Amino acid sequence: MIRFKDVSKIYNHRSIALEDINLRIKSKEFVCLAGPSGAGKTTLLRLLIAEECPTKGEVWLGKLNINKLRSKHMPYLRRRIGMIFQDFKLLSNKNAYENIAFAMEVWGVDDKEIKKDVFQVLELVGLQDKADHFPYQLSGGEKQRIAIARALIHRPEIIIADEPTGNLDSVNTWEIINLLNKINELGTTVVLATHDRDVINNLKKRVIVIEKGKVVSDEEGGKYIN
Repeated sequence: MIRFKDVSKIYNHRSIALEDINLRIKSKEFVCLAGPSGAGKTTLLRLLIAEECPTKGEVWLGKLNINKLRSKHMPYLRRRIGMIFQDFKLLSNKNAYENIAFAMEVWGVDDKEIKKDVFQVLELVGLQDKADHFPYQLSGGEKQRIAIARALIHRPEIIIADEPTGNLDSVNTWEIINLLNKINELGTTVVLATHDRDVINNLKKRVIVIEKGKVVSDEEGGKYIN
């Protein structure tokens, strides 16, 4: 499903963020992208959603060469990929329902379909009773679950989670990780970027470790030792 072919990303002609990355991620796989802060994990994810262009090489999603997409096609690419961030990125002036519905409203989806789909994803993340709550009324874990629901609303093929538990305590961390596992079991490819050793080592999924912009290991059922 995802392929990085000889990909490098260099900033200002001298700062190497990624160097000669070659990766394949299969459909419905759960992959942990590990490495210390500054290793290049976020840069790699930004290349996948076309927020950055590689200095060298190609990034593919199925038969789609992301680097050659025209700007008018970018929104359709991003509907295929749901993003989850460490800082939630919820709109403070909208309640949970509205935060999720907004992602559909911009596409002109009718209100009846929006209502049905929003409550489906709220049920999936276990927060159907929080639909009218604003972000300030939610715990950190609840905010992240709303963010996951928003990422799921277009039924993406891939969920990318960039340090999604970085602001959470251990209890909420495992609620989010278990939810990502459930989403993966339902058939969605999950790419989890984290430097949390406990999460990675307990998941026992495929682990790709990046250090100083290079892939230093790639193992099924791997561990992260740093």
